[in-house]
Amino acid sequence: MKILIADAFDAKLPERLAVFGEVSSDMATLGEAEVLLIRSKTTVNPELLAKAPKLKLVIRGGVGMDNVDKKACAEKGIKAVNTPKASSVSVAEMAMAFMVAIPARLIEAHTSMKEGKFLKTELKRTELFKKTLGLIGAGNIATEVAKRAAGFGMKVIAFDPFVKEHPNAQMVGSLDELVAQSDVLSLHTPLTDETKGMINAALIAKMKAGVIIINTGRGKCVVEADLVAALNSGKVRAYGTDVWPSDPPPADCPLLTAPNVFMAPHLGASSKENLGRIGDEVVTILSTFKA
Repeated sequence: MKILIADAFDAKLPERLAVFGEVSSDMATLGEAEVLLIRSKTTVNPELLAKAPKLKLVIRGGVGMDNVDKKACAEKGIKAVNTPKASSVSVAEMAMAFMVAIPARLIEAHTSMKEGKFLKTELKRTELFKKTLGLIGAGNIATEVAKRAAGFGMKVIAFDPFVKEHPNAQMVGSLDELVAQSDVLSLHTPLTDETKGMINAALIAKMKAGVIIINTGRGKCVVEADLVAALNSGKVRAYGTDVWPSDPPPADCPLLTAPNVFMAPHLGASSKENLGRIGDEVVTILSTFKA
């Protein structure tokens, strides 16, 4: 079996996969690859598949599959899978990091101190205690966020059209109902036709004034112009995001210069521990895969 690792995985993974066959990280070997490992950087589309006539399996290390054309893979008899559970803790911790840092004014406090300012009275904090967290999506990552938010004394509610009951969150009947009640919103949905642009002017109008939005899901779930307008008006207190319309975002992405946007370069699933867990799932997939 010839395995091509196209994106960044745990450094020990090639050695672990050697038992299954020949392992390469050189994209020039795509034409010979039977197994392709990707994360967020590589897109599996018809153009790539045309250059991989021997491909039998695509493994996306991570949760979403929006950079994999599953239909095109199926038409060629190529199995496409992901590692949905591995990243849950890592991404949940990133969401909580935003959730704690933003109301605590931690980023502004650090930056101002580096600039020689001591804004003890100017920076007004708020707490997470007794605030309502609304989870958009109630899958593996959202579940881990809910567990952690409960430890801060937050009320946790969630909306997911595919989930009726949840052990760690009170499910509500609609997205409108969720956003109307939430002090903090955290996005945990895949990118689909239904979720693309779901955070738009119409939905923002139904949110509480001063809401904080955290996005560790997908950047394209947000209509950037609508969110920037809400940040400028103060309707949205702050936006914490680890995800973008592309990696990296275009230089003219309006969120890069909008007020009260707190950013990370898609680090959520990049912890050392998580890369190891992804490797574990990849090994499990390959050990049971029959070409």
